[in-house]
Amino acid sequence: MSSPRILACGDAALTVEFGSTIDPRLNARVLALDARVAAGVPGVVETVPTYRSLLVHYDPLATDFARLSEAILALCGDLPDTPAEARIWRIPVVYGGDFGIDLEDVAARHGIAPADVIAKHSAPTYRVYMIGFLPGFSYLGGLDPAIATPRRESPRTDTPAGTISIGGVQALVASIAAPSGWHLLGRTPVRTFMPGRDPTFLLGPGDRVRFEAISPSRWDALDRAAASGDPVAEVIG
Repeated sequence: MSSPRILACGDAALTVEFGSTIDPRLNARVLALDARVAAGVPGVVETVPTYRSLLVHYDPLATDFARLSEAILALCGDLPDTPAEARIWRIPVVYGGDFGIDLEDVAARHGIAPADVIAKHSAPTYRVYMIGFLPGFSYLGGLDPAIATPRRESPRTDTPAGTISIGGVQALVASIAAPSGWHLLGRTPVRTFMPGRDPTFLLGPGDRVRFEAISPSRWDALDRAAASGDPVAEVIG
């Protein structure tokens, strides 16, 4: 693979770009570099891994762009491009109806039954590429191309916490209520972000996710358990 590109982001951050695609090999390099930088590069305040790049915030009184760039490039020489072994989470989802108001529209768009959308959505093992936009929002790769759907032309101003949605070739586990232009297929009672719980963030970059379709009759009990701090999601690998 080609050498990463380092770009300035104002006077207190830089980004290390490894490519421009959603690719598990690129993401593996991002996460490997993130671990190395977090282990102790002088002047670094925070790192933010994304699909294919690493944002590095630094203290401009402790280092500068040139010195930090040199230090980071020295860490990039032998980065692995094979994803490391990670946890596999099983996340329960109630699909359709009031829980997933776009399920039937997505099915109609692709000329298949809603049950087929559910089957195609719940079959893959997804990769958590990044956490971003809002606390705990988990962006996933691995969606079946047969149900990939462009984002809505008119975004909604509010969608529920726990929404399980798709947009383009990506899938999402939403953590809190927020505006969205993605298509809502279902909801999970799982809280991927919960202040006061240990851990605050349930999923992490590099984790993998399997979705399990469940009956609406199970929602209330699982939602109460999740509200009390129970992860509800299970680690299955």
